[in-house]
Amino acid sequence: MRTRGAATGELLVGLGIGLLFGLALHRSGVTNPDVIINQLLLRDMTVVKVMMSAVVVGGLGIYIMHHLGLVELHIREAAVGSTVIGGLIFGVGFALLGYCPGTAVAAVGEGRLDALFGGVIGMLLGAFAFAMVHPRVRGVLKMGSMGKQTLWGLLRVPPLVAMVAVSVIIGGLFWWFEVVGL
Repeated sequence: MRTRGAATGELLVGLGIGLLFGLALHRSGVTNPDVIINQLLLRDMTVVKVMMSAVVVGGLGIYIMHHLGLVELHIREAAVGSTVIGGLIFGVGFALLGYCPGTAVAAVGEGRLDALFGGVIGMLLGAFAFAMVHPRVRGVLKMGSMGKQTLWGLLRVPPLVAMVAVSVIIGGLFWWFEVVGL
C-alpha cells in the first residue's frame, strides 16, 4: 500500500519530468505553430523528430523500468473505432490550431494565449464533452476490438527485440530526413 508521502513524491517526479519535457518542446521549436503547420505541409520534420525521440526514450525507458520491476504495464484494449475517432479529433485540432496537446501546454508556458484558449481550454471542454457522450458512443469506440495488444506480442518477439527494432527504424528515418534536408 502506498503512503501519502510516496504518492506526493510520485506526483513531484511526474511534475519534474513534465517540466523537462515542456522545456525540451520549447527548445526544439515545436511550440511555434508555424513549425507544426510546416510539418503538416511536409516541409519541416522537426515535430516528427521530436516525437520519434520521445517514442525511443519513452519506450526503452518504460521497458527498462518494467524489466527492473519499477513499473507495471497496464496494456489497454486496442480498437479500430476508438483509434479512428481519436485520430480524427486529434488531427482536426492539430491542423486548425497548430498545436498538439503537449505543444499547446508548453506554448502556454511561453505565454501564447492562442494555445491557452484554443488548446488547453479547448482540451478541457473537449474532455467534458467526451465524458457526456461516452455512454452513447461506447459501442462505436469498441468497433474492431483487437484485445490487449503490444508490438512485441503481435510480432511474437521478446520486448527488447521490438524496442531495438523500433529504435533502429527511427534512427534510419532521422538519417533519411537529414539526407533530404527535412
